[in-house]
Amino acid sequence: GFLEDGILVQDVSRTRQRYLGSWTFPWDVMAVLPTELLCVLPGVPRVLGVPAARANRCLRVPRLFEAFDRCETRTGWPNVFRVAKLMLYLLLGIHWHGCLYFALSAHLGLGVDPWVCPSFTRLLRRYLHSFYFSTLVLATVGDTPAPQREEEFLFLTAGFLLAVLGFATITGSISTVIVNLSAADTAFYPDAGPVLRYLRARGAGGRLAGRVVRWHQHLRAQRKLPAEREVLQHLPRGLQAEVAASVHLAALRRVGLFRSWEHGVLRQLVLRLRPQVFGPGEFVCRRGDVGREMYFIREGHLAVVAEDGVTQLAVLGEGLYFGEISLINIKGNTAGNRRTANILSIGYSDLFCLGKEDLAEVLAEFPCARAAMEAKGRELLLRMGQLNTGAEVAALAAEAEAERRLQGLEVALEGLQTRAARLLAQLEATALRMALRVQRLEGRLHQ
Repeated sequence: GFLEDGILVQDVSRTRQRYLGSWTFPWDVMAVLPTELLCVLPGVPRVLGVPAARANRCLRVPRLFEAFDRCETRTGWPNVFRVAKLMLYLLLGIHWHGCLYFALSAHLGLGVDPWVCPSFTRLLRRYLHSFYFSTLVLATVGDTPAPQREEEFLFLTAGFLLAVLGFATITGSISTVIVNLSAADTAFYPDAGPVLRYLRARGAGGRLAGRVVRWHQHLRAQRKLPAEREVLQHLPRGLQAEVAASVHLAALRRVGLFRSWEHGVLRQLVLRLRPQVFGPGEFVCRRGDVGREMYFIREGHLAVVAEDGVTQLAVLGEGLYFGEISLINIKGNTAGNRRTANILSIGYSDLFCLGKEDLAEVLAEFPCARAAMEAKGRELLLRMGQLNTGAEVAALAAEAEAERRLQGLEVALEGLQTRAARLLAQLEATALRMALRVQRLEGRLHQ
């Protein structure tokens, strides 16, 4: 097939028509012509002439490079493919150099001196000797017999020069592969080096540095990606939603709060989530802190601990959430926007973090989801004894009074707008009458 406006066309007739009209078709035809049949003509050498007669196969080189490029861009292991391609080029170069060496040896005479290929009876032994000789030359080992003739000197010198150029190219390509591997790791995972150097410079190493190292090791071992937004930022927003949904939507559906929510809410929500990983003994939030995020547990276990930081009051597992009370403005909440509990990570915990502004945007677009979250938050506050029902009733009454006053102001504003429009119409009519009267008086004056 072929791409047309970014869509793969697999229609056979259209593909045939496009291929026959392309510049690659005549090149492919010339590349597959059976030119080796020329060697059956009288006077043409039948063994040494075959490689020269098959030189038209080299016209397939652009197609080979095109296949390599497509393979490299579509494979899941591009760096491994690059290394394999370099090894293929290396073996092919040694093979071609060995063929030239054997051709030169046959021209000078097999076995006439120690430098040329010996006159072995088996063809395989001749090829292995030529391949071994070319490997020594192109690897710049230099452990080869001394040349005796001018042709041998020139061939060996050209081989050493090609070896220097080839090894420089291969070394640079392998260095590029290593750099690409490091760049890929840096793009996905944070580097612990700057943090460790900062701790050593400030004299705060030891146990804290060990925690930092273990946290980075856990990220790499479990393939956690804390920099998802930076990785997906160049994609269109719709494609970002598809990618994020395919990765996180299954985990979000395990959260009890989201099971009754519609699919559109989850698609809006998944774009605003930020993954965070907490280590063992690390506090996610403390009681009394200002709440700016709510959390959803994807993996791991968290403990609700007392003020001593040791006594466990409850354990939160996969699919649960917390922190929404400090983000939602529930009437009668005595804690306000402060955290109501101490949350401690027991082991390594993988959480989703949702900011206050992002949550407000999502709930503003979906009132039903907001009502469900407020109902659950109110129920939790009642169980904790932190909901002042009197204050809630007073707040609701004040809100209703404010709404009533707002409606009254809107009605009064509409009345004022109506009166202003009537006065403006009267003013325009008066101005028109005055203009007509002035026009009549000017006519009388001219008469």
